[in-house]
Amino acid sequence: MIWPDGKCRCFWANPKNERYVRYHDEEWGRPEHDDGRLFEMLLLECFQAGLSWECILNKREGFRQAFADFHLDDVCAFTEEDVERLMQDAAIIRHRRKIEAAVCNARVFREIRQEFGSFDRYLWQWTEGEVVHERGRTTSALSNVLSKDLKKRGMKFVGSTTIYSYLQAVGVIESHEPDCFLSGVQDVYQT
Repeated sequence: MIWPDGKCRCFWANPKNERYVRYHDEEWGRPEHDDGRLFEMLLLECFQAGLSWECILNKREGFRQAFADFHLDDVCAFTEEDVERLMQDAAIIRHRRKIEAAVCNARVFREIRQEFGSFDRYLWQWTEGEVVHERGRTTSALSNVLSKDLKKRGMKFVGSTTIYSYLQAVGVIESHEPDCFLSGVQDVYQT
């Protein structure tokens, strides 16, 4: 389907939600190498489990404020009092286990970063720095093995479907539909 701006987009980009269209056009599927952004997207994807991405995206600013602008060390330092504070914050998803998982996952993310020099290096090693092109899936051998490794390291809410979605979001997996104006151009953004 051609949109009023003359471009074709993936079917899931809701034309009635400008925030969602911008996310599709400017973020989704572009290879990301900044640890801060990789952390933000992992935190958001874990909250998305069982919900729509559009719901999470609409609350992104609330998450940003609630989780200290996604500053890793600040989130790692969250205490039980912070969890209680976040349980009262209507600007985010108030799910105790997901909030606790976000703090736990931040600490594991930091450990991985310390071990590998960056989370980026850890993440992209699974594909030897290459973008994987595939469509129509919700899991893969890659998301299975990465999910298993993250769980072994102590992360929570990182099942294979969540990790597959994360890999798509940060451009490790390029899944734009064939007719989408962004299909196949992601390699241009890889650094």
